[in-house]
Amino acid sequence: MKILYLPNAWTLIALGLVVSAYCHANAPEWTALNRQSDLLYQQGQYTLATDKAKQALQIAEQSLGLDHTDVASSLNRLALLYSAQGRYSQAEPLYKRALLIDEEALGTEHPDIASVLNNLAQLYHAQELYELAEPLHKRALAILEKTFGKDHPNVAISLNNLALIYHAQKKYSLAEPLYKRVLALSQKTLGPEHPTVALGLNNLAGLYRDQAKYPNAEPLFRRALTISEKAFGLDHPNVAICLENLAQLYRDIGYANKALPLEKRAAEIRSLKR
Repeated sequence: MKILYLPNAWTLIALGLVVSAYCHANAPEWTALNRQSDLLYQQGQYTLATDKAKQALQIAEQSLGLDHTDVASSLNRLALLYSAQGRYSQAEPLYKRALLIDEEALGTEHPDIASVLNNLAQLYHAQELYELAEPLHKRALAILEKTFGKDHPNVAISLNNLALIYHAQKKYSLAEPLYKRVLALSQKTLGPEHPTVALGLNNLAGLYRDQAKYPNAEPLFRRALTISEKAFGLDHPNVAICLENLAQLYRDIGYANKALPLEKRAAEIRSLKR
């Protein structure tokens, strides 16, 4: 199953977790580049988004020095973009540098620390280094719950990422209650049509499918697809993920005729130049 990591659901509400650029910005050009990078990412244009993030990092380093928290924010953003493209060896040292800057400047329990911990953990998860990812996610979750309270949307995102670690290791009994908490919290705080709700639906559906609980999985996959299409547009990579997950469900239960058009559409989305 293809799961929706946080970077793939990078919406404005999620920016409070993955980066904290806007609340730190000192230069209008830096802020503008960050906004352009975010918009390009949401449109699936990763190469252009990365270019803008590199420019923002250069401006921050030149104007503020190498150890400023805005530099850490730019490092975190650029590393996230590299991670989204599978360029893990380029992303990891940027995350680690950002973490050192923020810990020195802000202390060990600031929410910006949780941002970097979360993203570094996802990088390890993507490489199946679960023993490295799990403690980072747990530390990030503890910081966010202490900072924002247990019902904040960023806590839901952090819970989701920890659940993904358990899911990947087939620890289903640990993952399911976290996914359900994520879904309930996201719907309550963000509304039933928010992209983060699609993330929760997709991942809970995948958990059911991996346990052959197909009747439980199908309606969740369908709802996740509908929300993603509305939020991101019909040709976004997140939509392709939802299409592929639903198609795989149909193949698992022997409905190849239903899977084929979904797979074709997903392939067309992925063939688009970004």
